[in-house]
Amino acid sequence: MSTRNRGNSSKFVLINDSRTHSTNSGCPHEARSRSRHRRGDKAVIPKSNLGLETMKKTLGIIGRKVGMTQVFLDDGAVVPVTVVEAGPCSVVQKKSEGKDGYNAVQLSFLPKAKGVNKPVGGHFKKAGVGSSQFLREFRIESVEGVDLGSEITLSLFKPGDIVDVTGLSKGRGFAGVMKRHGFHGSPGSHGTHEYFRHGGSVGANTFPHHVFKGHRMPGHYGDQRVTIQNVKVLDVKEDQHLIFLQGGIPGSRNGLILIRSATKRKESASPSA
Repeated sequence: MSTRNRGNSSKFVLINDSRTHSTNSGCPHEARSRSRHRRGDKAVIPKSNLGLETMKKTLGIIGRKVGMTQVFLDDGAVVPVTVVEAGPCSVVQKKSEGKDGYNAVQLSFLPKAKGVNKPVGGHFKKAGVGSSQFLREFRIESVEGVDLGSEITLSLFKPGDIVDVTGLSKGRGFAGVMKRHGFHGSPGSHGTHEYFRHGGSVGANTFPHHVFKGHRMPGHYGDQRVTIQNVKVLDVKEDQHLIFLQGGIPGSRNGLILIRSATKRKESASPSA
């Protein structure tokens, strides 16, 4: 099929578009839409850019939240701190990668004299330690140098360290969307009736004909395991088994707390037993 140039000095030039596939109908729009959905066009982000290589499995300690107070720094600034009674903890069990598939140690916290059944009592007796109220596990890089029955204290940390704190958040019962998810609610006027704190529509009619999973609705609020990362240690009183952490941490008073070195900070110390 020939193309005639009628009264025009310009010439038609055929441009080879690399985006056009040989199997399509020649339409550039069709080729462009197909190229968008090819898996080869997706960028692969290396793990080094995500900071995953800095995550380390370090030994931690178990404690309970005492309360909050404030301390004065050297420059006169007043900062809020949370006081945690941590340790001493005993090593009750060691798990190795060859036997259990991963390296970890099981620590005990707070002695318990009564209400221990024979299977649990035998578990403590095997390690040569007394019965305790709590048992928690910490994954570490290697179990070498950690002995059964050894004691873990606050000597793991020092002022200025950066730690991760895990606790159980306060339970707030059944809460609505404004308290649970921060919805702003409906307008207070202009014809709004009995709909001030509602969550609005939850789905469509014909399509998708169901409510999507994960839709934010009223429900049980709190009472969940929460981890606060990169918390600064302001002071450690090893003789009193107290550690002072800057800011607030999850949980109520006497709530169980897990403290370990920060996993996403290169400058954080990596304590060992």
